[in-house]
Amino acid sequence: MISQENKFNIQELETIVGKDNISLWQDIDQTKKQQISQAIAPETTINCIVYPETQAQLSTIVTCCAKNNWAILPCGSGSKVHWGGLMKVDPTTHKQGIIVVSSDRLNHLIEHAVGDLTVTVEAGMKYAELQETLAKTGQFLAIDPAYPETATIGGIVATADTGSLRQRYRGVRDMLLGISFVRSDGKIAKAGGRVVKNVAGYDLMKLFTGSYGTLGIISQVTLRVYPLQQASGTVVLVGEKNNIAKATQTLLSSALTPVAIDLLSTKLVEQLDLGKGVGLMVRFQSIIESVEEQSNQLLKVGDSLGLNSTRYHDYEAELWQKLKQQIWHSQENTEIICKIGVMPREAVETLERSAIETGFGLIHAGSGLGELNFNSVTPETLLELRRWCESKGGFLTVLAAPLEIKEKLDVWGYSQNGLDIMRRIKQQFDSQNIFNPHSFVGGI
Repeated sequence: MISQENKFNIQELETIVGKDNISLWQDIDQTKKQQISQAIAPETTINCIVYPETQAQLSTIVTCCAKNNWAILPCGSGSKVHWGGLMKVDPTTHKQGIIVVSSDRLNHLIEHAVGDLTVTVEAGMKYAELQETLAKTGQFLAIDPAYPETATIGGIVATADTGSLRQRYRGVRDMLLGISFVRSDGKIAKAGGRVVKNVAGYDLMKLFTGSYGTLGIISQVTLRVYPLQQASGTVVLVGEKNNIAKATQTLLSSALTPVAIDLLSTKLVEQLDLGKGVGLMVRFQSIIESVEEQSNQLLKVGDSLGLNSTRYHDYEAELWQKLKQQIWHSQENTEIICKIGVMPREAVETLERSAIETGFGLIHAGSGLGELNFNSVTPETLLELRRWCESKGGFLTVLAAPLEIKEKLDVWGYSQNGLDIMRRIKQQFDSQNIFNPHSFVGGI
């Protein structure tokens, strides 16, 4: 149970951001409470949410928390704050519980260098808002995250949430050109720059990508962007799993250049009304003639293997939106979402293995990364699936799940030889362990 009592001196924070930028736990709306509650261990005190409006305010807040030894839960809009492990605080070390520090009001466009194809934004800017701004100049950010309407850029970087466009444009860390963040001592640090050729601090940017707020609070990022393509089209192949696997291998070894290649489980195919069987959903974006020709070539591959082959144009954007909603927007409180990875050649078989109880999901065919969605699955079943993924050179991470599930298993499941260096990095960046403590791999 989370205490609703204000057990710390709020005046220090009020002098930094003002009363209007602080919300006590008992005053927070129920939706936000639910999001944050799913991110922390039971019996943990949350005192308030603080909303800095400038990078300088953010710096001073972290300095204040470090001085008072207050634990910090970094947060954007809250759409993915519940992903990963449960934040835990040692009552003897962090006696005042948790301060949620939100970047939601650090949401400004700093610079859009149209000619250089780069953009610099504050971490709290929403993905959807940035895409609207870029579209006015015929450009876009080549990331396809979960919860695109509410996800913030800082949250996308912190969770390394790339999506289906990884096939063509690679991962979030490959988009990053520069980053600013606030260290655990309140100092503002920077890496990289605002131009594509500047690679200074590249490893530091990789380090923060997927760090889940455990090393510092991201305040600004510079990203590369791309020109919007003239045309877009999608081909969906559905059928027997071995033939889908053959079509996938044929596609991956061909000269075709799709921006997305997603393998869909049989249940997900049915939910999308695409037919019966395993699905292969492929998106092409280029000039009109290229999209048409590449789509025709893939349709021929499907026909040669006896697959149900369909081309989508007008309904295409809605189809991809519906796919995302099926994975990320379940209405069930028992929803369990896992991120998985296997060798690409094992993707189809892995989807078949995951087709248990209420499970369904997708795997990005080029990388072997994907997402699985379950309702009411047992921890034992999740561990069995993890063992399968690991036997195929991969992993299974539980992103979202009810608290009782997360308390019964290690959501990360990582036990390789990188743990020691990860712990040393955490110690170097956050020696007081105030940023999202004990929520990351190995209890970091």
